[in-house]
Amino acid sequence: MKNKNDVKKAFVASLPVLAGYLALGFGFGVLLSTKGYGGIWALFMSITMFGGSSQYAAVEFLADGISLVSAALATLIINARHLFYGISLVDKYKGTGFKKFYMIHTLTDETYSLVCNDDAVKDVNNKHLYYFLVSLFDHIYWIMGCTLGAVFGSNVSFNSEGIDFVLTALFLTIFVEQWLTNKDHVPAVIGVGCAVLCTAIFKENMLIPTMILILIALTTLKFVRRDKYDE
Repeated sequence: MKNKNDVKKAFVASLPVLAGYLALGFGFGVLLSTKGYGGIWALFMSITMFGGSSQYAAVEFLADGISLVSAALATLIINARHLFYGISLVDKYKGTGFKKFYMIHTLTDETYSLVCNDDAVKDVNNKHLYYFLVSLFDHIYWIMGCTLGAVFGSNVSFNSEGIDFVLTALFLTIFVEQWLTNKDHVPAVIGVGCAVLCTAIFKENMLIPTMILILIALTTLKFVRRDKYDE
C-alpha cells in the first residue's frame, strides 16, 4: 500500500509534464516522418536519446547527412546543462542502486524540476522510488508523443510546409523565457552575436563554430567577472 501511494504521488506530480511532452513529442514525430522516417525510428530515438532539443536537431542531422563527429559534438553542447543538473542530484540519487543509471539517462529539464521539489516528497514513503517513477512516467509520455506523431505523419496526408520551424520556435521560446526570467542579458546577447557572426562566416555550417565560440566567450566572461568581483 505504501508503494501504491508513492506511485500515485509520482503520477500526479508528472501530469503537467504529460501535456507538454505529448504535444512536443507529437511535433517531433511528425517532423521526423516528413524526412522519411516512420514510427519505429521515432520509438527507437525517444527510448535511446530522450532529449527534446537534441532529438529535433537530430532530424536535421539525419536529413543533411551530417558527420557522426559533428552530430556528437553538437548533441554534447546542446545537452551540456545536464552535467550541472547531475552534479546537484548526486546526493538525491545515492542509494538508488541500478535504477540510478536509468534515472541519469532520463534526466530532463522537467524531470529535474520535479525531483528538486522537496515539498512533493514530504509524505512519500520511498523517495528513491518516487524519483525513479517520476523519471519513468516522463519518459513514457515522451515515447508516446514521439511515436504517435510519427505514425500520424506517416499515414495521414497533409501539408507539412513550415513544420521545420518547430525547432526554431522551440529554441526561440527558450530564449525568450530565459530573457524574461533573468536580469543579466549579457550571456543572451553574446549568444546572438556569436550566431550572427558565425552565420556570416560559415553560412549553413555555422552550428558547431557558433557553439564553440559561445563556450569560449561565456567562459571568458565568467573569469573576467570573477576577477572583477575579487578586486
